[in-house]
Amino acid sequence: MKPVHTGYATVNGLKMYYEIHGNEDGTPLVLIHGGGSTIPSNWGTLLPLLAGHHKVIAMELQAHGRSGDRDAPESFEQDADDVATLLKDLKTDKADLIGFSNGGTTALQLAIRHPERVRKIVVISANYKREGLIPGFFEGLQQATLKDMPQPLQEAYLEVHPDTGGLRIMFEKDRQRMLQFKDMADDQLRAIQAPALVMGADRDVVRPEYILKMGRLIPHAHAVILPGTHGAFIGEVCTAEKGSPLPGIAVALIEDFLGK
Repeated sequence: MKPVHTGYATVNGLKMYYEIHGNEDGTPLVLIHGGGSTIPSNWGTLLPLLAGHHKVIAMELQAHGRSGDRDAPESFEQDADDVATLLKDLKTDKADLIGFSNGGTTALQLAIRHPERVRKIVVISANYKREGLIPGFFEGLQQATLKDMPQPLQEAYLEVHPDTGGLRIMFEKDRQRMLQFKDMADDQLRAIQAPALVMGADRDVVRPEYILKMGRLIPHAHAVILPGTHGAFIGEVCTAEKGSPLPGIAVALIEDFLGK
């Protein structure tokens, strides 16, 4: 899908790539991708379904895709600050957020750190506790190398940024962030005042019971579990199933939530 506008913004010393899609007079809707992703690889299926009713703002975070890097590790807090600064630069006072996987954790941090920028949040397949991930996740990641990164994600990165060195840096920074993942306190989620829709899959990387727990902890939240694996119900490039009705179902649930 061709964007209405593309550009770069300097946010907290980082050159960040962003795109604007859809109805520029619509309610701003921010899409925050997961680890190792680009805008097309994460949102290629959902973006056209959302652009009809919203001014969709999508960006590529530190070290990802067409964005630059900084001489510092990645963190969910820094990503949240970067997105908040981008919204300020784009003169967007308040927006709805959809975050997938690591991007969902970033969306939680935005709601905690920059509540003035957030109207509603949709948190998809995101984690807030180490024990919320499936058994063996961290052990497998400890041994992982670039060759273990899903090939569709490698190809998607190189398509927009043909630099194998940058690809390796992104992989290592994503890997280190997850290996050093620190639990969020339950009280941090209880402090979120933005209405939230927490979504996950029944065979997700995040255990379904933790998706439901997040839905109970955030005061104004609903939770839903859909069938499939990590990213399948949004048509993410690694798990998309041709002809699946699930992305359409997910968008209908999201639109119903955002419209209330």
